[in-house]
Amino acid sequence: MRSADAVTLLRVALILLVAYLVLEKFNPIAIAAMIAIAMAMDALDGYFAVREASKGKVGFSMYLSAALGNSKSRASVSRFKHRVAQMSRYGARIDVAGDRIVEYALWITYTFAGVVPLFVIFLIIIRHSFADAVMAARGTSSKMKTKFARIVYSSNLWRGGINVVKFLAFAYLAFAYSWSYPLWIGYVLVAILVAYILLRGAAEIYEAYHA
Repeated sequence: MRSADAVTLLRVALILLVAYLVLEKFNPIAIAAMIAIAMAMDALDGYFAVREASKGKVGFSMYLSAALGNSKSRASVSRFKHRVAQMSRYGARIDVAGDRIVEYALWITYTFAGVVPLFVIFLIIIRHSFADAVMAARGTSSKMKTKFARIVYSSNLWRGGINVVKFLAFAYLAFAYSWSYPLWIGYVLVAILVAYILLRGAAEIYEAYHA
């Protein structure tokens, strides 16, 4: 098994543990920390995949520099990301599957707990189903060609923004459920997160039909 795939499986196992602990009203500070670790592991599996494809030429410092927007590092890492897709038949799809399991597990957990309305998860499932379908038909979402998709989907600003909001929303909902923090703040964070997700989904679909 590739190191990247092993990290993905560990991330899924961790988030399932988080889901259980949320419903048990475990300490939300610990839950927030585990969510942060799971999100960090999402970047880690990408690093392992690129490192394997580059045969060790891409170190963590270069990978981090590329993620932070360094154009020279980003060009090098991007070249090896393309090689990852060629080397591993299922690797990229396993990563996407891991992302979806992690996200769905948290949405379902908070919906079951009664802190997220049911219609929200319907929106998320519909968005991901259509966007994943058209992007799978296209082959990959690693290289966006249209300006709209590059800004909304691929840019570091948008990637960083959605990750920050995702962490804040899922972590805060644990506090709202376990320690009765004001739920309206959670609703605001969820609304912002859903807007991010829907807009990025629109960018994927736009890219698939216009690139």
